[in-house]
Amino acid sequence: MIKAVGFAFVFMLIVLGIFLWVGHSVTSMVGGGKKVVSAVEITPEGGETIFWGKGRCFTCHSVGGRGSAVRGPNQGVFGEKFQEPIGIRAESRARERSEKTGEEYSATDYLVESLAVPGAYVVSGYKNEMAIVYAPPISLNLKEVKAVITYLQSQGGEPDTEALENPSEISAKYIARIQAASDAGGGDPGAGAIVFEDNCMECHVVKGEGDEVGPDLSAISAKGLKFIAESILEPSKQITEGFETFEVIDLEGRKTTGLKTRDDADEVDITKATGEVVTIAKAEIKEINSGDLASIMPNDLIEALTVKDYQDVLSYMIMQKGE
Repeated sequence: MIKAVGFAFVFMLIVLGIFLWVGHSVTSMVGGGKKVVSAVEITPEGGETIFWGKGRCFTCHSVGGRGSAVRGPNQGVFGEKFQEPIGIRAESRARERSEKTGEEYSATDYLVESLAVPGAYVVSGYKNEMAIVYAPPISLNLKEVKAVITYLQSQGGEPDTEALENPSEISAKYIARIQAASDAGGGDPGAGAIVFEDNCMECHVVKGEGDEVGPDLSAISAKGLKFIAESILEPSKQITEGFETFEVIDLEGRKTTGLKTRDDADEVDITKATGEVVTIAKAEIKEINSGDLASIMPNDLIEALTVKDYQDVLSYMIMQKGE
């Protein structure tokens, strides 16, 4: 009996040892294994830590002979296909982007765009499937993204932290996108624009697009993240001045609820949440109530959104600066 127990114990130790060895080997093979720290500096070393750690870039990209991923382009020199590292390759990619867009791209602009909007330029032979690294589940913050860019620049080139700290107009718009996502706790502003179009444009305007039932949101970021979040979660908590809800009761007891969008000597217009405008003669009105009435914005809007939708649309709203 004792021998049997001893044999079982030894067998378990052997299995555990094999399991740990396999795990270590796989981690080394894909280029992982670096300790992930809570904060990094905007340096190639910091970016290397993120690339092979938290950012999980190594699941799709190798760097020269380091790593084994082939889903995305190798970022170093490897075989006949990759004869220049990304630090040099980014310069030719920037020229391609300049020719296609009519804007003057630098190598830094190209790299910033590649991480902010991966689908803007897809390398021939690869699919448009790169993850949005500043959105869940990866959720890199702006500093971490900048660190990764310096790491990529260092592959055959020189890191240009100055171009990241004082960005060009091209880089600035993409950096704002990443910062907005970070401020909103993660989220993709590009996807948020689609969520907004599908759920909000029937009542709100952004940059001249949409319907003017509710407030124009083209400069909503000035209100702050807390206000925007509460407006989605609890639309009646703080109603924007001029968009209070009115309830009109006519002489026959019929009620019409919405925004009072016109009020003259003879008539009032009430715009419902659906956008329908109801004109009521003042001679037919028994009473008009306002005050503590709920916003006409749906209280259950959040139920129609996934957590990702919510984070995406928040990050999109944070970008609306009225410019």
